Amino acid sequence: MPEIELRWLTEADDRLRTEIHTVVHDVVAAGGAVGYHEPPSFERISTWLDGVLKQVRENDAAFAAASVDNVVQAVGLWRRGTAVFQHRAEIQQVMAHPSARGLGLGRLVVQGLVDRAREARIEIVRLGVRGNNHGAIELYESIGFREYGRMPNAIAVGNERWDAVDMYLPLGYPEGTILNGARPGGLGSSPRRS
Repeated sequence: MPEIELRWLTEADDRLRTEIHTVVHDVVAAGGAVGYHEPPSFERISTWLDGVLKQVRENDAAFAAASVDNVVQAVGLWRRGTAVFQHRAEIQQVMAHPSARGLGLGRLVVQGLVDRAREARIEIVRLGVRGNNHGAIELYESIGFREYGRMPNAIAVGNERWDAVDMYLPLGYPEGTILNGARPGGLGSSPRRS
């Protein structure tokens, strides 16, 4: 039985950078829908990682790395929104190395990200997923995410188009929060035109 561990990164040495790059590179090479058209270079991933880890140190993000027998095999992150969206976070780039699929690493990473967001007093987490990634959608739904929007054929990969699916999970609101929804009145309100 492999030893599986979820770690929360704030810094990354050369070994971690190489392991994370291998995950991203190999997922993209296998056709994974994680935001790259072709496998990214080590330098590109290292620059991306520097930016994410800077946000982690500023308490505006969390970066999870799941290791199997002490080698990173899955990653994922959330980033806090800015200004009036600081109470929300977006989960991004959840991926598991193709050789580690079936070990439950995706669930471990996503559930860990949700738990870490709750600890950071995030009220709502959201994510986007490609419409044909049915396994990921089922995983997110099993954790409690719900679809709130779908833009048909909005993701372009070469000459192919796929739906962009938006999902969210409410984590709870602080006591005394007033939930107005679409009720008229208050800041930013305008009357109906009809």
